[in-house]
Amino acid sequence: MKAFIEYLLQFGNLNQQQIDLISNKATELSLQKDEYFSEAGKISRQVGFVLEGITRVCYYNNKGEEITKYFIEENNLVVDFESFDNEICSSAYVQAITDCKLIVFSKKDWQELLDTIVGWDTVVHKIISKALMQKVSRRSPLVTEDATERYLKFLEIYPNVVNRVPLSYIGSYLGITQSSLSRIRKNIR
Repeated sequence: MKAFIEYLLQFGNLNQQQIDLISNKATELSLQKDEYFSEAGKISRQVGFVLEGITRVCYYNNKGEEITKYFIEENNLVVDFESFDNEICSSAYVQAITDCKLIVFSKKDWQELLDTIVGWDTVVHKIISKALMQKVSRRSPLVTEDATERYLKFLEIYPNVVNRVPLSYIGSYLGITQSSLSRIRKNIR
């Protein structure tokens, strides 16, 4: 819980009473590798914070191929905010790719925090803004660079992910086959 509170305090001030309320609303969730935090076709009902492990956001394209959109590692929120906020079905899956420990909040408890804590909406807005900027800055180079440059950029962006997730997921994220990725990795050693 301490890691989550420290994370929140980067985005705004909270007094002890507010911190206690947040702590009381939080529950811990363990996800086994390959389990889903949320699924496409269903409404996202919880907000999570990754304490340990790595999740990924993925979807299936019109050819039925699995595409990894991005990875979410420790000390980051994990939620499909569009689905969660608007009560609409998600178009993506959030999957644990390692065993994970998360702190989670139900929709009801999250709403109670919004209704009770003055400035909570501002904190949440800042978190979402930062996450969106990160997403854009991480995805933009993937459009213009060749496969080797994309992999090198991936190593820069996700230094703690590369040795903890299957190459197939990294290849999917980079838009290259697993055999191409293996060749690139071999050539840059």
